[in-house]
Amino acid sequence: MSRLVAFAAIQGAYNIVSKAEGKFEEAMEKYGPEQKLQFPNTAYYLPIIYSILGHKVETLADAAPVMEKCRELLPKHLEGRLHTPYLGRLLDAGMAALFAEEIVEAIRYVEDPDFYQPVEDPDVDAGKIWVGAADDVIMRKRGIEFVDGSAPGFAAIVGAAPSPEIAAEIALEYQKKNLYVFMCANQSGTTFTEQLIEAGVQIGWSTRLVPFGPDISAAVFALGFANRAAMSFGGIEPGDYEKILLYNKNRIFAFINALGEVNAEWAANAAGAINWGFPTIADTDIPEVLPYGVCTYEHVVANVPHDQIVAKSIEVRGLKVTVTEVPVPVPYGPAFEGERVRKGDVYLECGGGKTPCVELVTIAEMDEVEDGKVEVIGPDVGDVSEGSTLPLGVYVQVAGRKMQEDYEPILERQIHHLVNYASGIMHIGQRDIAWYRISKSAVEKGFTLEHIGKILHAKLHQDFGAIFDKCQVIIYTEEDKVKELVEKARAIYHQRDERIEGMTDETTEIYYSCTLCQSFAPNHVCVISPERTGLCGAYNWMDCKASYEINPTGPNQPIEKGETLDEKYGCWKGVNEFVEKASRGAVKSYNFYSVVYDPMTTCGCCECVAAVLPMCNGVMTVNREYQGMTPCGMKFTTLAGTIGGGNVTPGFVGHSKYNICQRKFIKGDGGIKRLVWMPKSLKEEIKERFNKRAEEEGIPDLLDRIADEDVGVTEDEILPFLQEKKHPALEMEPILG
Repeated sequence: MSRLVAFAAIQGAYNIVSKAEGKFEEAMEKYGPEQKLQFPNTAYYLPIIYSILGHKVETLADAAPVMEKCRELLPKHLEGRLHTPYLGRLLDAGMAALFAEEIVEAIRYVEDPDFYQPVEDPDVDAGKIWVGAADDVIMRKRGIEFVDGSAPGFAAIVGAAPSPEIAAEIALEYQKKNLYVFMCANQSGTTFTEQLIEAGVQIGWSTRLVPFGPDISAAVFALGFANRAAMSFGGIEPGDYEKILLYNKNRIFAFINALGEVNAEWAANAAGAINWGFPTIADTDIPEVLPYGVCTYEHVVANVPHDQIVAKSIEVRGLKVTVTEVPVPVPYGPAFEGERVRKGDVYLECGGGKTPCVELVTIAEMDEVEDGKVEVIGPDVGDVSEGSTLPLGVYVQVAGRKMQEDYEPILERQIHHLVNYASGIMHIGQRDIAWYRISKSAVEKGFTLEHIGKILHAKLHQDFGAIFDKCQVIIYTEEDKVKELVEKARAIYHQRDERIEGMTDETTEIYYSCTLCQSFAPNHVCVISPERTGLCGAYNWMDCKASYEINPTGPNQPIEKGETLDEKYGCWKGVNEFVEKASRGAVKSYNFYSVVYDPMTTCGCCECVAAVLPMCNGVMTVNREYQGMTPCGMKFTTLAGTIGGGNVTPGFVGHSKYNICQRKFIKGDGGIKRLVWMPKSLKEEIKERFNKRAEEEGIPDLLDRIADEDVGVTEDEILPFLQEKKHPALEMEPILG
């Protein structure tokens, strides 16, 4: 290893720690030791410090021992010409720098609370471009993409490219490969983020181009994100630094791109990232660290041309990226799914309340479908002027010996994200409330409505080719034809809804597993029945059935439920045997219908968490979007972090929003009559379905009797409300027997 690299990194770490000590002393004098210190709306305190040291930093006083640890970790400066191994010293110096920077960034939240805007899409027009630490709502939403493989990894870009055009080209290449780009630090008075804005590129979590901050210290937000994933999804205990770092090396495929002159403080951060197994690839002529060791391959690679830096970075990190070409004239991939097409950028708009718009997928006979046929009946983009609206009907017909009617809605649901993957195209909604916007830039590149059909043909074949053989797409833009399709579609939607709602757990002998999240939560085994959807909200029984047909060796396996061991709580011999095997013996059994007695395991992907409230003799539930305190004494972030590692946790269970209104929701504990508290936003979201279920239970006004945050966020505060409303839970048998 180059002595020069080690010297620079160690010197940089000394600089960072010294500055942090000064900042810490100033803060202590100004705010006092009890000043709260945190990254807002995150459950992991200061995540790098907490995950590596197991030490919670909640106040300035809590940071004092960490500052001492930073000084302790700093190695001696290199002296003389002794040829000793430098790597160990380098890693310690890097870790000291990151601990110190995390405290500096936490103090910034105190000194300037509005500097960072913890939102998915920054307000560029208002100049609020830096997002800082991802709050737990964003982290869990985006973290699942690292679980299911739609995000293979991330590139942490430090500095700035030689020009905005080169920056945009690099970002686009990463987007095409579905990687996230985390951006921080400045170079020559600008940043990679500002260059993208100048080039007209949309930034934010939605486009996978995330502007963490303008300083090198913002690198801690990227590494902290990785460590939070290890704790949240992987169930690794804080302080188990060896498992945390190995988890990141083996499962979070990330690397650093250093663009521009690398100073000593950048070198210290690069040294810190090596602890994670994240290498640095630079565009300047800096000393390289080529021998293998902590990283999969090289640690530092230098002087890489900008038109090769994406490919070289992926190679050095050992990342395998598969990209399927789709026959459209615009960039295509998941990274473009969150792009917005604003009103001033629209060339053509369909639906959105302005015109009829409908999507339908149906099965057809083999001789009725011409594979690859895409036909536009009515005017296309080239036939209308800028700013026009058109009615739109997208009718997809598929045929194949394995195709079934049950698969139609699953294929139909794919239209939303498959169309959104096209850069410059925005799609919202589904069924007969779909909404399309096609941008001027997409039209300039040659995009037409016909390309929607080409996208669907190519991607449905790629993703679902195991269940059908032929696919054709007819796109209607003549209003009478669209209205005819709307009427046909609504009749089919109604039939589908009745078919799914009519299924029960009792009459279904085969359930399905979902072990998708085991890559992050090794002990978690989700079992999905008709009346208990997956806790992430993304999978129901029909989805799993189709998934198994498509991929018989995949995460959704059929389970014969077998002998009923407990009908009340939902426990079956066959399910338990599968769970024990799939969890490698960690979980012997669990119950489907209880939060109190051996509830199902939970992973960090859950939409909601239910918890017992003993004083109120009931159960509360909270969704991840709600950021406030709850009557169980914990926020959603803390709840999910506590139970989300794949454990059976009596008194707590993760579940989906949809599951709340299913008939078997905590049936063993009394069902929805036990619900005594939930956030207002969740009540509003599920209101229609919940009221229908409440009427079935003979309490049509039950939702009005359930407390929310306006009533209170402690059991003491909500109990008088429940008594006044005569909530049924208060008359039920004790929930904790």
